[in-house]
Amino acid sequence: MSYQDVTFDKDSVFLVGGGAGFIGSNICEALVNMGYTVRCLDNLSTGKFENIEPLTKCDNFTFIKGDIRDLDTCLEATKGVTYVMNQAAWGSVPRSIEMPLLYEEINIRGTLNMMEASRQNGVKKFVYASSSSVYGDSTVLPKKEGQEGKVISPYALTKKVDEEYGRLYKELYGLDTYGLRYFNVFGRRQDPNGMYAAVIPKFIKQLLNGEVPTINGDGKQSRDFTYIDNVIEANLKACKAPSEVAGEAFNIGAGGREFLIDIYYNLCEALDKKVEPNFGPNRKGDVRDSNADISKARAAFGYDPEYDFKKGIELAIEWYKENL
Repeated sequence: MSYQDVTFDKDSVFLVGGGAGFIGSNICEALVNMGYTVRCLDNLSTGKFENIEPLTKCDNFTFIKGDIRDLDTCLEATKGVTYVMNQAAWGSVPRSIEMPLLYEEINIRGTLNMMEASRQNGVKKFVYASSSSVYGDSTVLPKKEGQEGKVISPYALTKKVDEEYGRLYKELYGLDTYGLRYFNVFGRRQDPNGMYAAVIPKFIKQLLNGEVPTINGDGKQSRDFTYIDNVIEANLKACKAPSEVAGEAFNIGAGGREFLIDIYYNLCEALDKKVEPNFGPNRKGDVRDSNADISKARAAFGYDPEYDFKKGIELAIEWYKENL
């Protein structure tokens, strides 16, 4: 079942925090196209107005420029809202190591503001972005909820704290919260620019521009790369999840495992490029291997990813060819 088959009451109102970002804008677009009323809250610090500009022409879409670090903004944005999908956060493990205080402000206090505003305004479900980084230094594969290691970056710690607040807000206040531990999401509108860009769009852009990409480490790191439409599905289905599983976190991946060096050569082949990569030092705070056990999300709310890596990467390459 694809995300288009998930249905809600016609008068449902959705608020997407960080709705102008990569993941958030794709969720907004899906909901608008399905005919629901959508609000997007974003301060455009990492999100881009161009991601949502076409949606601003739709009667069922509202853009609110505001910061989740301001509780009053969150309270105003959540008034009359049925479902909150909070994607507002700063990503990137390396950047969090350089800016731990900013990450605490945005990813912890900002998320807490959104939870509190949702509680005060009677929001039905609060779905939020967590991360596979919470598994930290655990070497167990596949990654399974309840088998976390010690976190190894400020970014990972912020997501771990968010999950604890999610648990508390269910237990203390009865707010149905659902944490989605994303595993290396990729796809249309993911930013290829900047020193903190994700690896897939960065490699594609560099190869298309005739540049030589750099792989940090030996390239034998593995990741459960997850196509964006799987993440849209997870968010929508989490909004329909039973209260009995609220307060918990769930792996959202494709259930596969791809090695970075293999991905690099696959991209070279798909783009008809023959370029040997440079190899750089390992990045601090990076997890070596990643592979999601998605059985908990499947049992809890029927998460069943439609796109494997091969299908997703073909669509992503096609999009970047047309849009870069």
